[in-house]
Amino acid sequence: MRANLSRRRFLQVSAAGLSAVAVPAIACAQSATQPPAKTGAIDEHSVTSPVSIGVNARPIPSFDPRDHSHIRFGSLEYRSGLVLTSSFPGFGGLSAIRLDARGERFIALSDKGGWFTGRIVYSGHAMVGLKEVEAAPILGPDGKPITARGWYDSESLALDRQFAYVGLERVNQVLRFDLSEGFTRSRGELVSMPPAVKKLPHNKGLEALVVVPQGLPLAGTLVALSERGLDRDGNLVAFLVGGPSPGQFSVRRTANFDISDAVLLASGDLLILERKFSWISGVGIRIRRIPLRSIMPGALVDGPAIFEADLGEEIDNMEGIDAYVTAEGDTVLTLVSDDNFSLIQRTLLLQFTMVE
Repeated sequence: MRANLSRRRFLQVSAAGLSAVAVPAIACAQSATQPPAKTGAIDEHSVTSPVSIGVNARPIPSFDPRDHSHIRFGSLEYRSGLVLTSSFPGFGGLSAIRLDARGERFIALSDKGGWFTGRIVYSGHAMVGLKEVEAAPILGPDGKPITARGWYDSESLALDRQFAYVGLERVNQVLRFDLSEGFTRSRGELVSMPPAVKKLPHNKGLEALVVVPQGLPLAGTLVALSERGLDRDGNLVAFLVGGPSPGQFSVRRTANFDISDAVLLASGDLLILERKFSWISGVGIRIRRIPLRSIMPGALVDGPAIFEADLGEEIDNMEGIDAYVTAEGDTVLTLVSDDNFSLIQRTLLLQFTMVE
């Protein structure tokens, strides 16, 4: 979802399964971030080819600008952060991100129908910059950019081995890409979704996608969550697509929060990133932890908030979340913001360590 706010004002307010394309039964969600070896020169003038871009990174020394000694926020501990800028006109609008198992290589979506890939550079535990960044248009089944058919709002991303699933919020469609066939040059295939997905409200549709890996309940299922599609009781509509128990369920909606992304931990817990905005209470984000075992057709699921922040901290329009585990066994969460291509908002990349 895009918000049309001035920065001054912004700061002042402080169906049953897949048929056309089936979800594979075995999910391994961190292997699609590595681009293939390049076999020739990139044509920077072709609309179907990636282009190398420069991205500048300014460190965020403290998540709490009022108290640099404050590093614990709920169940998370601030690790590092960056403010990202680029002279490339298409950079921005980042709405989803997935990292490899080391937390280095990434693949991200712009809600303007673009891919961004590259590598996060670290100094010790702290992020210090991005390298090898490339931008490319997301291609549809016809090999043309999806924007050519009016498909914007590419908001959600799930990885399963070499496959990527991209949710298009405004048209409530999902595309599957085999990234082994050209990486970001690969063409998306339409995924058959339950009919109720098409009934989700305009610009409040599919906002988060997760594929459940083998060894966990619902293995092989594509979990699709709406931003603010509401059931008859005012809770958030979500779907189980493919897998052993396809169907629809709901996530309890509280305090006017909407879903912006989700990630599945190795423990089997689903983390849901949420945000809210009002002219009275301002902007806020939170992360809720929901046991995967509680999710089933017809269920109403809920879970505790493990993290909350507002404009008193270094946040913006936070839209993407992912997780990886370090060699030391720490679970690190990575959050990214959508700047809406606005001069008054920022593209932030934040990392936290889970401490509970």
